[in-house]
Amino acid sequence: MRLPSLTLLVSTWAWACCALVIDTASLGLDNNQIAQRADPSLAGYLGVFFLGADPYVYFYLSNGNNPISFKALNKGSPIFKPTKGTGGVRDPTIVPGGGSEAGKKWYIIGTDLNIGKTTWDAAQRTGSKGIFVWESTDLINWVNERLVIVEDNTAGMVWAPEAIWDPAKGQYLVHWASKFYSSSDPSHTGTPSSTKIRYAYTSDFRTFSTPQTYIDRSPTNIIDLTILPLNNSSSSSYLRFMKDESLKTVFVETSTTGLFGSWTRVGGASAIIESGVEGPAAYWDNTIPGKVHLLLDFYGSDGYRPYESTTPERNSGGWTASSRTGWPTGLRHGSVLPVDGTVWERLNARWG
Repeated sequence: MRLPSLTLLVSTWAWACCALVIDTASLGLDNNQIAQRADPSLAGYLGVFFLGADPYVYFYLSNGNNPISFKALNKGSPIFKPTKGTGGVRDPTIVPGGGSEAGKKWYIIGTDLNIGKTTWDAAQRTGSKGIFVWESTDLINWVNERLVIVEDNTAGMVWAPEAIWDPAKGQYLVHWASKFYSSSDPSHTGTPSSTKIRYAYTSDFRTFSTPQTYIDRSPTNIIDLTILPLNNSSSSSYLRFMKDESLKTVFVETSTTGLFGSWTRVGGASAIIESGVEGPAAYWDNTIPGKVHLLLDFYGSDGYRPYESTTPERNSGGWTASSRTGWPTGLRHGSVLPVDGTVWERLNARWG
């Protein structure tokens, strides 16, 4: 999700001065935590995206088990379009069910924004306070569209929502980016706060806990958070990728102490994966242990481009641009879900 703003050099200086450069070994990450995800039961990948000026949900299916070669489903037409809110959805992310819903339910959530009907300034001041939700029990039929309000009236917007099952809580942790205005400024004409990452918990994507702040790097603006579990669903180790909107860069942090533990930016506060990008989307390789794929949205150019790494906790020097021979152009901020052979065949039969 693009958020136009001025570069805040002072924030970068302050952040860098207080950060430590820490080697990967000091994080306590062993081979079992990184080299773990390859799974012979997984036979492909489902990509969920929006396309530039078309703020709808599009599905792309991998060509076999190739993680960086995809074809459009439904003859390139949207799988569905929102009927509520602004009538547009950006940043769609697919959320696999957790707990008792694991393997039985999936959700797609996204930003309620059709930029063709507004401006970027208005979208940040008086934008939607809700997130779109759809749900499915088979990844084919998507039902129960809803627009759920998650922030109060002091928020200027709710952008790029994502969710992850938190085994420590037994609920889904849902997070998004918002900036806030004074309660004495109901029209939001004044100066807002920096953009922060907010979160709430839910069991059903209908009712949510009171939102709280998850990441606040003021005066730096932080948006487009995505979290990738390490090892397995019960592990306390995670990678989280996000965009420094002030400098237009994407970087990764690592925690071995849970979603609310201590996070480390390997390489220090100035270490990045790439600049001029947004909307990071990370997913494990199905066949190569320890390999992670990362999509970065070159929003001023051709959209998503794939990267890969076997040291995904690293920033500078840790990632390599993948081949784009089979990669479609124009894909924008979304997500990728590894799927088994039965699901791949079902998706291909329905929309291939």
